[in-house]
Order: sequence, then C-alpha cells, then structure tokens
Amino acid sequence: MAIGLTLYQLAGRRTGPEVLARPDRPKGRLVWLHAPGMDQGRGLWELARHILEEDGHPVLITAPEPGPLPEGALWQPVPGEGSAELRGFLDHWRPEAILFSGGELRPAMILEAAERRIPMAMVDARAPVLPPGREGWYPGLMKSALSHLAEILVVDDGAGRAMRKAGAHRIAVTGRLEEPSAILPCTEAERAALARQLVARPVWLANGLPEAEEPAVIEAHRSALRLAHRLLLIVVPQNPDRAPVLAERLERAEGWQVALRNRDEEPEPETEVLIADAAELGLWYRLAPLTFLGGSLAGTGCQCDPMAPAALGSALIHGPRPGPFGLAFGRLGAARAARSVGSAADLAEALAELLSPDRAARLAQAAWGVCSDGAEASERALALLRRLLGEA
Repeated sequence: MAIGLTLYQLAGRRTGPEVLARPDRPKGRLVWLHAPGMDQGRGLWELARHILEEDGHPVLITAPEPGPLPEGALWQPVPGEGSAELRGFLDHWRPEAILFSGGELRPAMILEAAERRIPMAMVDARAPVLPPGREGWYPGLMKSALSHLAEILVVDDGAGRAMRKAGAHRIAVTGRLEEPSAILPCTEAERAALARQLVARPVWLANGLPEAEEPAVIEAHRSALRLAHRLLLIVVPQNPDRAPVLAERLERAEGWQVALRNRDEEPEPETEVLIADAAELGLWYRLAPLTFLGGSLAGTGCQCDPMAPAALGSALIHGPRPGPFGLAFGRLGAARAARSVGSAADLAEALAELLSPDRAARLAQAAWGVCSDGAEASERALALLRRLLGEA
C-alpha cells in the first residue's frame, strides 16, 4: 500500500484549486462533508441542512463550487492530495467526523484522517473511482482507503457490487439522498391572473433557450399549432439581452404574434409566443404543463436544473447534452420521467405527442416521484453520522 500511495501522489500535481484564506473554525463538533462534484453533491447540501437544524453541529462542505449552501454551512475548495496541504487543512478545521459522497476516493486525504483517528464513512455512493487526473493502478491503494470507512451507503445494488469488488465490506443499499427542494416561488396572485387569462389554452415552455436552438423550437411550435391552434409558447432565452432581438425577428421576419414580458405586454388571445425572463421561472413552470430544457439539444449543455420544473408538475423534454445535470437526467431517464430527443424533428414529434394531457401527466407524475424521493436515505445517513460521533 505504501508503494501505491507514493505512486499515486507522484501521478499528478494537486487536483484542487489554490488554497483560499480559511475562515475561523466555529465552536462545536464540526462535521466535514465532501462532494467530488456539483451533481453528486446535491444530496449533501440537504443533508447539511438537516445536520444544522436537527443536531446543531457546525458543517464544513468541500466541493468544486459552493453550490446551494444551507444557511450556516461553511464551504471550502477541495484540498489537494499533498501531505503538507492536507495536514494544514486538518490542523485548522479539526473535524470530528467526515462523510464522503459520490464514490470518489481520495486516498491521501483518507489515510491522513485515519492517522488522526477521525471517523469516516461514505454516503450516496456509486462505483469507487479515484480523482480525475489520478486514474491508474496503485497496488493496494483503493482497498486500503476503503478499509478506513466505517460504513458505505450506496445508491443501488450495482454500486454495492462495485464497492465489494474494490475491497469494501461494510456496505448498505439505501438509495439516493434527499435533495434540496427544487420548488421555485412565485406570486400566487400573478399566477391566478395569468391562469385566468390563459384558460383553456395549451401552453409549453422553452427555458434557457440558446440562440442555436431557437429555429428548432420555433419550427416545433409552428408544427404543433396545426394540432392545437391556440397553443402558446413561452420562451425564456439563455441570454436575457437577446429577448428584444428575438421578439423583433419573430414579429418582423416571420410574422408571429409576440408579447415581450419585460415591456409589460400580456399574452392576449392572439399571442403565439411570449418572451419572458428567468426571474419568474416559478410562475412559468406552474403555468406550462410541458417544458423543453434549453441548451440540451444544440447548445453547450443544459443549464437549468431539470428537477425544478419536475417539482412543479411540468413534463420534461430534453436533448442529449445534460450539461452539469448528468446524474439528474440519468435518474429521470431510468424512471421514464422525461422525453429525450435527438434532433429538431424529434422535438416537433415529442411536442405533438405530449400535447395530449394524459401523456404529459404521466411523465410529470413520474418526474415528481424522482425529485421527491430520498428522505429515508437521508435519515440513514444522519443515523450513520450520529454513530460516528458517538451520539447514537
């Protein structure tokens, strides 16, 4: 194992960003939660909220970005795997327990913490992997790192098998952690007024729409109007500065009846396209039973959290580019809770199909189930943490 650790630490330079100034350590039994990425860290943010509210322990989160931190949690960038930096990090924060997530193993970090007798476990675990840039074969290293984890809570049987194959023993299948609420707010009076205005009109939303996907969405809308002549398209451009440009092009060059929300224009009965902005996404998700997630078809990747419309009952259409939401799209796909499309023609076909309220409702119900699960897994993770701290 010593040879493996040496080779591992020589395999590349530090994988984290430069060290930032560290705030003072809060008083109390500090818990350190580590997420290897934003997608894998979603459940940790909610777990941190539970720890703060239910147990009152200070919480430190390390992740590539701060993410949606609960009030009271501290964030730091992921420390590198060099011994001096790890020692300095642990000397400063002095955690009393560490929970890793996602399956990523950082052997130098784990072994340094083990020497200090800090209890550790892993939650929300997938197959074990080493950090990006450190992949390779290091004799006995992964098995040694896994041996220092008191327990590993995995998301499914496949992850459990992968962990056992790598040398882990204390494994429990608990499913995915509960994630932060994706329900966006809106003004109820505004929603009720627009709902009355749009009564009996079918509505669909294209959120986070980049310029490259505008032709596909507009053509799909044009095709769907042959089936539902009162259909309203709500567009939220990825770049809000593009809203007036898009409105003018659609009106003058293509003859569409367009309303621009930031000019206080309302969707009148003859309006075919309403161009809105992201500040009111909670409103649009509530009004649109069907949402296309922009950036996922011809853009650089989806930039809008798919769980937000799912939590509000909107059925989902998306392309093959998930952006930073790969795991979320994977869960939705496994539950048959979203419609995937690969081209502009596919988008038009999916829209026509999901104009049927029954079909859209089935997708929306399945998606809501995906975004609302995980409470039991979070309870198991909290119980595990309390055992690590000697409080259970």
